[in-house]
Amino acid sequence: MDEITPRELKAGLERGEPVVLLDVRQDWERRLCRLDGATHIPIEEIEYRTEELNPADEIVVFCHQGIRSAAVSEYLRQLGFPKVKNLAGGLDEWARTVDPTMPRY
Repeated sequence: MDEITPRELKAGLERGEPVVLLDVRQDWERRLCRLDGATHIPIEEIEYRTEELNPADEIVVFCHQGIRSAAVSEYLRQLGFPKVKNLAGGLDEWARTVDPTMPRY
């Protein structure tokens, strides 16, 4: 599985690299904290909403700790999305290493 660390993602975003951020958490989680500009498709809806994603895009999938997003990343790869990466450690790792002001839960 392809993964990207929070620090690598932040550096890429700062360089202006085009990437689709895909948040697969629940609505209540998203209300606690989020990454600006992310597309929100809860994990239980992904199989019905993949047409909202472009297989040609670089996609970074994230969740709370990286477990659900790893499953979604693998699922999308099987559907023919070759540029999908999982955010290693999820938003919890993002909050610990990139943005200590982000609420953790």
